[in-house]
Amino acid sequence: MRVKSLVTWNSILAVYAKRPEKFQEARRMFDKIPEHDAVSYNIMLACHLRTFGVNTARAYFDKMPIKDVASWNTLISGYVRKGEMGRACELFSAMPEKNSVSWSAMISGYVECGDLESAVRFFEAAPIKSVVAWTAMVNGYMKFGKVEVAEKLFREMPGRNLVTWNAVIAGYVENSCFEEGLKLFNNMMKYGIRPNPSTLCSVLLGCSNLSALQLGKQVHQFTIKSPLSSDTTVSTSLISMYWKCGDLSDAWKLFLETPQRDLVSWNAMISGYAQHGSGQVALTLFDEMRNEGIKPDWITFVAVLSACNHAGLVDQGAKYFVSMTRDYRVEVKPDHYSCMVDLLCRAGKLDEAVDLIKRLPFRPHSAIFGTLLGACRIHKNLELAEFAAKSLLNLDPKNVTGYVQLANVYAATNRWDKVTEVRKSMKQQKVVKTPGYSWIEVKSVVHEFRSGDQIHRELPLIHSKLDVLVKKMRLAGYVPDLECALRDVEKEQKEQLLLEHSEKLAIAFGLIKLPPGIPIRVFKNLRTCGDCHSAAKYISAIEGREIIVRDTSRFHHFKDGICSCGDYW
Repeated sequence: MRVKSLVTWNSILAVYAKRPEKFQEARRMFDKIPEHDAVSYNIMLACHLRTFGVNTARAYFDKMPIKDVASWNTLISGYVRKGEMGRACELFSAMPEKNSVSWSAMISGYVECGDLESAVRFFEAAPIKSVVAWTAMVNGYMKFGKVEVAEKLFREMPGRNLVTWNAVIAGYVENSCFEEGLKLFNNMMKYGIRPNPSTLCSVLLGCSNLSALQLGKQVHQFTIKSPLSSDTTVSTSLISMYWKCGDLSDAWKLFLETPQRDLVSWNAMISGYAQHGSGQVALTLFDEMRNEGIKPDWITFVAVLSACNHAGLVDQGAKYFVSMTRDYRVEVKPDHYSCMVDLLCRAGKLDEAVDLIKRLPFRPHSAIFGTLLGACRIHKNLELAEFAAKSLLNLDPKNVTGYVQLANVYAATNRWDKVTEVRKSMKQQKVVKTPGYSWIEVKSVVHEFRSGDQIHRELPLIHSKLDVLVKKMRLAGYVPDLECALRDVEKEQKEQLLLEHSEKLAIAFGLIKLPPGIPIRVFKNLRTCGDCHSAAKYISAIEGREIIVRDTSRFHHFKDGICSCGDYW
């Protein structure tokens, strides 16, 4: 090509300018161009921004003899990405001409830095509102928990793209509106909009939180038939979904089938085995990961310490805790200290746990004292329980865990006068106890049960099943653990209260509705009580069924009268 047009010169220049390490080549190519236009200068402006940052780019911008609206937008976007909204606003105000990109950059920038008020002001003032601006506002309202406002804006949008749908689905999931997120995903599919990895990650997170295994499997089937099947991010989300929904075997199969396993994939699988109580398997997997040359990060060590925690490997956990910084240069975070406190507490080493809390290099957060308080209930250490509860409520006077766990410790030691005092304090502080409930998925429908449930339409059938089960359980040696009935009532009433615990109702419902051979997967929003744990072991043996229960602590796999936790949880 003997004669190059300006378009050709600019095209060649753009190739060099995209790579920061090719800056000098780009500079020489720019100098060769016989006559520069705004596009030439804008390419070099973007090159300065990528290579040297916004301050150097600003100096180049100020010297540019030719500028157009794209020049201004490029520099504004540079300031926005750096979070310097003050400078971005100054430049925006000085612009001789603005377009939709200018307004969208400012609106998106304010949303990202958490200034929703300014974002709203710019959005309302914008003469042209692009889909980017609309999406940024929807995203902003979702981030601030204003779900209804975000929904209204979404409905009013003149046009939507995949990023918009993703923002709303992710917003629902982040605001714990999981069912709404999954419904919107179904609507999106009906409109013929093809999801991307970001969509599926949000949807699978929603499935995990709802324990909607069947829907998660449908999403998996969809990915198998699409190019997304080879996407590592999607595969990792599927792995997490399976084990969080109680299906560890399918999570493992998928992990083995994942062609390119990155650190996140390994972390997901190690976490899965840790949460399901297979501590030794998790630690073996950690060793395999290291042997493959993958360097662990802080999340890996949270999973490793959790594995030690659930398996009762106190000494091993302590070694990993030290090894973290010594051998891997991984900074110790509050999550790691929380794991160590929990590890010591579960093992009954309460004094060591308190000593570690006192030596923390940061102010202990409420969760650490909550862990200590829960252990005090199990080990019936009243004095330490009062210390933990006082420390917890000093940090967070409205923390319901502090009141409830302390009341439970008093109840377990028959200090009913103290239980009454705690409940009075709760009323004075206007603290409401979170009701315990369990849920189970049957034929893609999630059924929820509360303790003492009076709502579910099949309760007569469920109670009938439980009555039969209790008779068989008693013959097999089951004795109700009355300490788990935290009410000052007669023995018969306590036994009835225990029988109506939500996880027992859910298990009975599963036995009625699910075909033989299908594992029963029950999920609970609180820690399962000792009596329900004991009952599940008996039921698994009597019915010949595997029962999987996930509580706030871990997964329990009940089979043939034995729990995977070894009664250590």
